Amino acid sequence: MSQIFISAAHKSSGKTTVSLGLCAALRARGLVVQPFKKGPDYIDPMWLGRAAGRACHNLDFYTMQHDEIIDAVGYYAQGADINIIEGNKGLYDGLDLDGSNSNAALAKLLNAPVVLVLDARGMTRGIAPLILGYQSFDAEIRIGGVILNQLGGSRHEAKLRAVIEHYTDVPVLGAVARKSDMEILERHLGLIPSNEQGDADHYIEQIGTAIGAQVDLDALTALAADCSPPAAPDASPFSIAPPGQPLRIGIARDEAFGFYYPGDLEAMQNAGAELIWIDMLHDPRLPAVDGLFIGGGFPESSMRALQANHAMRDSVRAAIEAGLPTYAECGGLMYLARSLRWKDAYCEMAGVIPGDVVMHQRPQGRGYVRLQATAAQPWHGEHDDGAEIAAHEFHYSALENLDSPHAYAFDVLRGAGIDGRHDGYVYKNLLACYTHQRTTRQNRWTERFLRFVASCKAQRGS
Repeated sequence: MSQIFISAAHKSSGKTTVSLGLCAALRARGLVVQPFKKGPDYIDPMWLGRAAGRACHNLDFYTMQHDEIIDAVGYYAQGADINIIEGNKGLYDGLDLDGSNSNAALAKLLNAPVVLVLDARGMTRGIAPLILGYQSFDAEIRIGGVILNQLGGSRHEAKLRAVIEHYTDVPVLGAVARKSDMEILERHLGLIPSNEQGDADHYIEQIGTAIGAQVDLDALTALAADCSPPAAPDASPFSIAPPGQPLRIGIARDEAFGFYYPGDLEAMQNAGAELIWIDMLHDPRLPAVDGLFIGGGFPESSMRALQANHAMRDSVRAAIEAGLPTYAECGGLMYLARSLRWKDAYCEMAGVIPGDVVMHQRPQGRGYVRLQATAAQPWHGEHDDGAEIAAHEFHYSALENLDSPHAYAFDVLRGAGIDGRHDGYVYKNLLACYTHQRTTRQNRWTERFLRFVASCKAQRGS
């Protein structure tokens, strides 16, 4: 068992494409690859998990304790030959001045050697002081190699290799040419998610073949083998208490809704819940479920198809009006609104929330958030009094023209939420947020949700 940390000097260096290609190339060699991603990202993990054939799990200092991160890596690495851990932004980038939540801090916590993916466009001799600076900035970080990316040709590669060999002791593990067929299309939130790409597997195969041919996989796996991942804990770090009765939880999962943490879904299943996948674009109506979870995604990209499925919209609205326990995050909130407007397009949505969602050119909420539950939180328990919730948001939309009065489940201590001060629209047994929560030891939201669903089911006598 081995592991490697893929980072970069700065964001947009191509490390996700390289990480994706490494997962695919190593898997093609017959290795079992376990991917991880630093931060609260959904999109990159979807691609990495698809390339590796194993769910990619997030490692996040903001929502997880150090021992929880170590346990998560040890637990999910079981049965794998190599861990590929992809960082976010640059190696030393982070929220705090001391770098305590940086990629470098995570690499140190996991004792993982670092491979720097360097965007080499326009660079020759200047690449040497860049590498030397990254080496000397933190002596505890082991930069085991670099992968040169976006190369202009063989002459460019030869110059860079000569410079790096002359001035540094860092090996060049790969040299990747600039090719348009290795690019995954992007839009406002980053890469287009793999659940929207009908040819995602083709992209992955193509990128894996290219990376496999341009990166010394033997040298990379040898470097990775020089590090042992943490030992596996006895149980999943995301275990939650069972709700006390069997539950069927509907999960919206299609081209429009795909932002779910694997650990959240796993926690529900481990607690005994049966997850029922729902295609909001094509299924004619909601199936028989005890609770509903509509996660994030890009409903604006599928807004016409969502509007066209009148039967599903009517079914969802009727179920929530009848008291179906429902949790909606970001894209789910957008779907439950009265309407959705993006550029010149206007579409009717489910009409549960008496407000209109409008897409903007700039983010309306972006980054980490901190919430505090109010008395209106439908899943609120006595032990939750005063507890703060660490989570994140990333949305270009805003909920406007919201009819009043209405209740909110959370006060926003940090972040934007719905109106800058509140998040979590509450109506009957519905909770709809812009915030994305994650099941951790400090925030067992899936346990609270299942307990609430079970309580509602018991009250119905079903």
